[in-house]
Amino acid sequence: MNDQLQTIGRTGYGYDVSQDQRQRVMRNTYWLLALSLLPTVLGAWVGVQTGITQSLRGGMGMIIFLAGAFGFMFAIQKTKDSAAGVPVLLAFTFFMGLMLSRLIAMVLGFKNGPELVMTAFGGTAGVFFVMATLASVIKRDLSGMGKWLFVGVLVLLAGSVINLFVGSSAGMLAISVAAIGIFSAYMLYDLKQILDGGETNYISATLALYLDIFNVFQNLLALLGIFGGERD
Repeated sequence: MNDQLQTIGRTGYGYDVSQDQRQRVMRNTYWLLALSLLPTVLGAWVGVQTGITQSLRGGMGMIIFLAGAFGFMFAIQKTKDSAAGVPVLLAFTFFMGLMLSRLIAMVLGFKNGPELVMTAFGGTAGVFFVMATLASVIKRDLSGMGKWLFVGVLVLLAGSVINLFVGSSAGMLAISVAAIGIFSAYMLYDLKQILDGGETNYISATLALYLDIFNVFQNLLALLGIFGGERD
């Protein structure tokens, strides 16, 4: 795949990228995105089976998560044009699965836990399908969405940190709902960037879409656990 990485400059909406190149980036992105889900599932399984992440609570858990996530993302950006890019990305998705395992273990503790996990997975797949369809039919330039979505993510992050100390259930609910909306919109934005030729590196494209999917799934699963969990 690495011989197909492109670093073509932008020339405004439409970009200076051929249709064949755009399709190649999209195809490679979809393949790598599907592959990246395997380490995620493995990481989540290891975390659930070993309970290794159960102690990562409160501020310390958030610090470890953010340090690990941003460290991996920095490494991915540094290696995206080399043969090391794919292994680093897959290691990142394993880490993310591991970090997700505490939430999954909590939901699996409900009587209908497996059904809730599958519902969250199906819901996330549905969101992706809708956003991919919209990205393929919308003709207007959506590149201006990026700065507003980034601001939204910063507000979400600040709200999450505040709610970590406040411990408000209503706050957690509002954050989860907002996160699903923002990262669904980000999914549309990132897919449109690939289709329009604004993103020409499939490793960067996969990272962006993976984060969108991860955040939608995580917050949808949290909401299902809060409202749909059945105790024995």
